[in-house]
Amino acid sequence: MAKVAIITCSDTRSMKEDTAGAALEELVREAGWDVASHVVVPDERDMIAAAIVEACDEVDADVVITCGGSGLSLRDVTPEATMDVCERNVPGIAEAMRAHSLQFTPYAMLSRALCMQRGRHLVVNLPGSEKAARENWGGIKDALPHAVHMMAGEGH
Repeated sequence: MAKVAIITCSDTRSMKEDTAGAALEELVREAGWDVASHVVVPDERDMIAAAIVEACDEVDADVVITCGGSGLSLRDVTPEATMDVCERNVPGIAEAMRAHSLQFTPYAMLSRALCMQRGRHLVVNLPGSEKAARENWGGIKDALPHAVHMMAGEGH
């Protein structure tokens, strides 16, 4: 069973108001995966980066899902924080999210979301709204188990 960590990046939400993160918890569990941690951090680059490092290095999550902070607002710094602590870009997943989301809204093209690897951990930036987070998850969830197996050295 794969382990997932969820990091909600928001200046305005607490765990109580984090409907997108709660929805992702539900979707991850429906996929048969374990939610190993779920935290909310402010839209601060260093705090988001530290939360990603903790989710990978301490929680040992196979997949780290960030939720929020990937748009065009000047406070949206999740992609930059992700780049700060990850080594390898996995552009196909972010491209797939945008392509999938364009079926629902033209605003999907405004996403700056990334997907990157930190060692054998996959970090995926999802949008902060519950609707968009659900849609993006739907566009990538089927490929994630294979990605986890590959990162674990299990091959194709």
